[in-house]
Amino acid sequence: MKIGIMQPYFFPYIGYWQLINYVDKYVILDDVNYIKRGWINRNRILVNGAVRYFNVKINKASQNKLIKDTYICGDDVGSQIELLKYAYRQAPEYVTVMKLLEVCLQYNDLNLTNYLKRQIELVNDYLGIHTPIVLSSHIEKNDKLKGQDRIIEICKKLSATEYCNAIGGVELYNESDFAKNGIELKFLKAHLVEYNQGSDNFVPALSIIDVLMNNPKNAVKNYLNDFELVVNDIICKK
Repeated sequence: MKIGIMQPYFFPYIGYWQLINYVDKYVILDDVNYIKRGWINRNRILVNGAVRYFNVKINKASQNKLIKDTYICGDDVGSQIELLKYAYRQAPEYVTVMKLLEVCLQYNDLNLTNYLKRQIELVNDYLGIHTPIVLSSHIEKNDKLKGQDRIIEICKKLSATEYCNAIGGVELYNESDFAKNGIELKFLKAHLVEYNQGSDNFVPALSIIDVLMNNPKNAVKNYLNDFELVVNDIICKK
């Protein structure tokens, strides 16, 4: 059983979806503190060839609240949609993807966890990703555990034999600690394939929105498998 566990993010980059697609079960880590100025409520898109942040407004944002206890304002949906329409009006997949994004953004649950979970599920459906999604707050566990210990606890509760994390978390986890619990630790390193963004200079690691707008669905599905797995700093086969 391969498990992935990460916080929910607002239309994250392609590597996030590669991880969801790779694992057998994906856990949204929503019973940890909300992080301001992170990726939970914002991401980056291109507007006239320039990088611009695209975000959902948080109601009384606080790093003292858990993600699951955080709420969005919900009053900026119209401006979000208009910005995306303007930014990607000439993108090859505009018509189809804009319909998807409107459904995502117009989801009427103001709870941040529920809002982002539904967004993730809708993009998964579009890309044909069938990985079950679980909320960490719905898993019975010792909530006093922090960091790596919390992750290992969740893995054990779900009978994981492998835990895979994005490569950015390589400094957070110790391979031997996972091995002691019968869990193999791996990291996913995304290949950020260049594609036509309608401008001269390619900007990598933008929101999945940019990937979907500029690439046919089948091409994006191929991108989902374009990564390396790293074990103990050694690249291994998938």
